[in-house]
Amino acid sequence: MADLLRRVAEQADPGAFRELYQLYGPRVKAYMMRQGADAATAEDLAQETLLTVWRRAALYMEDKGSAATWIFAIARNLRIDRLRRETPWQELPEGRAEPPSCEALPDEALAEKQRQARVRAALAALPPEQHEVVALAYLEGLSHGEIARRLRLPLGTVKSRMRIAYQKIRAGLEDLK
Repeated sequence: MADLLRRVAEQADPGAFRELYQLYGPRVKAYMMRQGADAATAEDLAQETLLTVWRRAALYMEDKGSAATWIFAIARNLRIDRLRRETPWQELPEGRAEPPSCEALPDEALAEKQRQARVRAALAALPPEQHEVVALAYLEGLSHGEIARRLRLPLGTVKSRMRIAYQKIRAGLEDLK
């Protein structure tokens, strides 16, 4: 085998190359098909491999490995190069593309509705004075000082009601994290 490569490299002997092609062409094609290539692609890669062998036969070094190992390494590298060049994503034909849905998935929508119902229930379970300060803070966006002025309460009372309300809400919704 090394003798065939030497004749191809030194003399550009077409007869030696033909013999090399007949010996390794079917083997390389079968290797490519085992790697997942279709028959046409495997044939192309086998031809490309042996063409590369023809061009680079002078680079083969017998002490580095067998001729078969060298040829199959070339085939493997060409297959990898082909896979890298292939486009993994293809656009749909005209008129087939649809914009992604903005709606939540059904299970996510159901989970969100359940969370909202639990939060509403936790807020409804608060005593009226605690519910009022939480509603003013989160629904109207008022600060603690503004709530105290509106309700004519001391600031400390507003903060205490808010803290107690948070603790009750947190306890009721602890498993929703």
